[in-house]
Amino acid sequence: MSRRMLTLVLKRLQCSGLVERTAYAEVPPCVEYSTHSLGASLLSAIEHLAAWSSEHHTGIRRHQDAYDKSATQCVTGMSNRSSFVCSFP
Repeated sequence: MSRRMLTLVLKRLQCSGLVERTAYAEVPPCVEYSTHSLGASLLSAIEHLAAWSSEHHTGIRRHQDAYDKSATQCVTGMSNRSSFVCSFP
């Protein structure tokens, strides 16, 4: 993730009330982010999602591989198919 993308994501999280941003008047500039109480309330849901993902990893991976295989069959003449596949590093 680029620094710019991280900044954009953090701004959206701040805008939604999920994180708080504290800027310090220092040289070089220093900014600190912390979880807002609203964001902390998501922790339980995120933990459940992570547990579900871990439990179903094999099935998810099998579907990703099947999608990747069918996507490469659909994309003819492409030497670099990475932008068309479902797999994640």
